[in-house]
Amino acid sequence: MKMVLSVDKVEFSYGKANILKDINFKVKKGDFVSILGVNGSGKSTLMKCINRILKFKEGMIFVEERDVREMKEIEIARKMGYVPQRSETGFITVFDAVLLGRKPYIKWDVSSKDIELTEEILKVMNLEEYALRYINELSGGEMQKVVIARALVQQPRILLLDEPTSDLDLKNQLEVMKLIKEVSCAQNIASIVVMHDINLALRYSDKFIVLKDGQVFTSGGREVITPELIKEAYGVDVHIKTFEGVPLVIPKSQ
Repeated sequence: MKMVLSVDKVEFSYGKANILKDINFKVKKGDFVSILGVNGSGKSTLMKCINRILKFKEGMIFVEERDVREMKEIEIARKMGYVPQRSETGFITVFDAVLLGRKPYIKWDVSSKDIELTEEILKVMNLEEYALRYINELSGGEMQKVVIARALVQQPRILLLDEPTSDLDLKNQLEVMKLIKEVSCAQNIASIVVMHDINLALRYSDKFIVLKDGQVFTSGGREVITPELIKEAYGVDVHIKTFEGVPLVIPKSQ
């Protein structure tokens, strides 16, 4: 299967501070990838380099065999849906907020296809009953689903999500991750998610990239998430037990 995303020897610096060093990995259609690592390891910076919000100077990033540095912003918006850590609220309805995701395709006016796709995504994300609500009236979990819906209505090949479950309660964390997983599988989208919760990542992801000090410390399937890896990457001693087929990371008593 062709790679939808290839990251090759990417490096990024803020001034003299090297944030990312020699980053290499590939992602296929349908992959659900969690990017893990401690605070400051470069996770969010990597996401912004992939989406060209930040301009990396060394290395190459290809989206469906196209160099992102040669792509126009509108092309990037059509290929990649990006959900940042924090989203702005305002006096706009849920329907209109999601419809804004069609902006890369709208030339003169909103088309019937734009309306239909927005209605379809609202249904997929269980947001139909909120369509005419204003987004500043929503809870954190509801708002996060709106932002994800706006990214999905772009019909991206790649979905980039930077800590999509931060500040959400357990029920909303599970619901949001389940929806992302289901939509990714149904639409054959590659989803790349920055996560802090390793157990949540293990429940939904099939591939993992662990960053340490701005470098890829390890990558692969669930088999790479070991007590030794957690100790090296996070500095924490843990047990890993399997319950109902899902590995659980359990910190050892201090």
